[in-house]
Parts: sequence; structure tokens; C-alpha cells
Amino acid sequence: MNPVLRSVLLFGLVALAFVVTGLMQSWNLAMIILNMSLVSAVMALGVNIQWGYAGLFNVGIMGFTAIGGLAVVLVSADPVPEAWRAGGLGAMLGLALGVATILAAIAIWKRMPKGRARVLAMVATLIAGYFITRSVFAPAREAIAAVNPASEGYLGGAGLYVLWSWPVGALFAGGLAWVVGKVSLGLRSDYLAIATLGISEIVIAVLKFENWATRGVNNVVGLPRAIPRPVEMQAYPWVQTLADDLGMSVVEMASIVEKLGYTVLFGIVLAILIALSELALNSPWGRMMRAIRDNEIAARAMGKDVTARHLTTFILGSGICGLAGAMMVTLDGQLTPGNYDPLRFTFLIWVMVIVGGSGNNWGALLGGMVVWFIWMQAEPMGRAAMEFLTGFMAEDNALRIHLIDQSAHTRPIMMGLALLLMLRFAPRGLIPER
Repeated sequence: MNPVLRSVLLFGLVALAFVVTGLMQSWNLAMIILNMSLVSAVMALGVNIQWGYAGLFNVGIMGFTAIGGLAVVLVSADPVPEAWRAGGLGAMLGLALGVATILAAIAIWKRMPKGRARVLAMVATLIAGYFITRSVFAPAREAIAAVNPASEGYLGGAGLYVLWSWPVGALFAGGLAWVVGKVSLGLRSDYLAIATLGISEIVIAVLKFENWATRGVNNVVGLPRAIPRPVEMQAYPWVQTLADDLGMSVVEMASIVEKLGYTVLFGIVLAILIALSELALNSPWGRMMRAIRDNEIAARAMGKDVTARHLTTFILGSGICGLAGAMMVTLDGQLTPGNYDPLRFTFLIWVMVIVGGSGNNWGALLGGMVVWFIWMQAEPMGRAAMEFLTGFMAEDNALRIHLIDQSAHTRPIMMGLALLLMLRFAPRGLIPER
């Protein structure tokens, strides 16, 4: 089959699946799945740039996504004046001292001659800097956390328009990728995987336990919205008129209109990223990256700086993951550090890239939508299947009750099955790299 026709048919089937969901279940559910599919597609596109273009194995997607979500809090949340008065200056000074300690240790390591004296000087600097930083930072953190801890207990953000947090989230994730890449990209590929996994867990730990910045496990709720809330939209005359014309309640129509607004925003971002990614892939830079991916030794022999090109690609892909993280927190309206699960934000994104077609931007987009749709519908489909298979049993049958209660666990089973089937019958993905 012609590759273009094949791609059109596959995207048409995905669109049909969303329409059927709207008709058979609800349009609200269909829009919820569609919006998260678009965010997942953005994440899959970022991972595809790293793996599909350059062969970089990043298993820390969760960390880059989370730090992008943190940007939404720091940019759009309202500041807490009482917290700033209680310990804001101390917290900022403590952070500055921590950064200065690290920079001083790096300077000592670079400028002093090799030997025991250099090691001792660096260790002494780090230890002294730690205690000095802690003496300033710890009291400030406790003072901030004590300010109305039930609803605040953190510094808040800059109070800017929430969409500004999207590029900031990409910058945060790209900066983190630069640090990880400078340390590990010159080494073997397994070191990169270890480094990204470690930094991911560190980022999540910071989000969970540094209450002064993120409220930790108390979560930051009520973040500003990019689209007016459904409650506000219910008063709009055009929403009321549209609800009457379509025979829906105003409440349902307002909810659908809000989700359509996010669909448009996410669709614009995804369209821009796809266009830029396709231009990059088909440019001399893209051909160089594929040449490096396929044969690093030959690329080095031709004078290419492989490590520098890997670093650029790693930063780009991680920045896109950070952008997706900011989009997701904006959609949810809250930052919930406990929800950053490796199963969802690492394994699932890798499945999207593999199923869609590694090295193909359109494949990453398709994989993101297909896999997220299956992930969301696996539980209701599993429950329906269990009810059908046990229909001949009595309603109080212990086995029937157990199978229906455990139907939620069909999600990872279906993901594993989908991945195995793809690796067996379409190892290059639904839309393979050309």
C-alpha cells in the first residue's frame, strides 16, 4: 500500500474511534481522551527526536515532564505575600549559596593541579558550603511552610498568564537535559539511561518534599486556566444558544466547549512542532543525525562532533517533553507530584514511539493517539469483556465478582499485548521510517 494512503487510513481510523466514543459513551469523554492524546503525542514526538533521530535512550521522561509541570506553578500561580515576608529572602539566598558552592567546587576541580590536594579542597568546599547553605535555607523553608499550611505553605508563582509557562517549561527541561547531557553523553549509552533515570527520581523527590516551592504531596490546586471554566461559560449567550440548537444541557455544552478550546490550543502547538520536526528531519542536519545514529564511527571519521550533536538533540527532545508537561498541568489545573508514575510517563511514552514508528514524526503522533486511546478505554472494555464472559454465572458467584473487580488491571495487559503484537507483525511501527 502507498505509504501516504496508509497513513491517511490509519489517522482516519483513529478519528473514527473518537467519533464512536462520543456517540456510544459521551462527547465529554471523547474530548478528554483526545486532549490527553494530543499531549501524549507531543511527548512521543520529543522522545522520537532523541531515539528516532539520534538513538539516545532516555528513560527519565517522567522527570522532564514533571519539571515542565512545575513551570506552570512558578509562572502562573499567584504569589503568597505572607510566605515571601516570612522566608522568601532566606530561601533565595540559600539557593544562591548552594549554586555558589557547586560553582566553587567546579572551579577548584578545573584550576588546581591533579592530586590529593585538589580532591581535599573540593570536598572541603562542598561540605562547608552544605552547612552554610543549610543554616540559611532550612529556617526559611520552615517559616514558609508554616504560613497557612492547609491551603498555602509555599511561595507561589509570578502570577503571569498561564500560557507563558509553556515555553518556560520547555526551557526548564532543556536546561536539565543540558546538565545531564554534559555529564553522560560522552560515555556509553547505558550511562545515559542510568543518568536520566536517576535525575528523574531526583526531580520527583524534590516536587514531593520541597513544600516551599510546590506544596509537595499537598498539591497545588486552582491554577489559572488558559480557557474559561465551564461554570463561567454557562453564562455566555452563544453557549446557551448552541446548547438549545444541539439539544444538550448548558452544563454539558459548556464543558465540551472548554475542552474544544484546549483541543485547538494543543492542536496548534502540535502542528507547529510537526512542521518544524519535518523540516529538521529532511534538512542536512536531519540527514547528519541519522548518519550518526546508524554509524557513529563513520560520522566521527568525517569530522562530525558526535557528542555535541547528541547534546543538541537531547536538549531538543527533553524540552518538548517539558512543554508537554506544562500543557498537561494547564489542562488539569493542578500540580500533583504523586501522579508522576514511571508506568505512565516513561513506559507508556516509549510504547507510543515503538508502536507509531521510531524515526517517523507522523508515526510518533499516531502512536501517541492510538496508545493513549487504548490506555483509557482498556478498563471499560476489560470490564465489559469480563461481564460478557461470566454472564452465565450467578451474580453472587465469587469467581465472577473477582474477575469483574480485577478488570482494571487489563490496562497493563493490553499494553503489553499491543507491544508484543507490534514487535511481531510490524516491528518498524504503524508508520515506519522511510
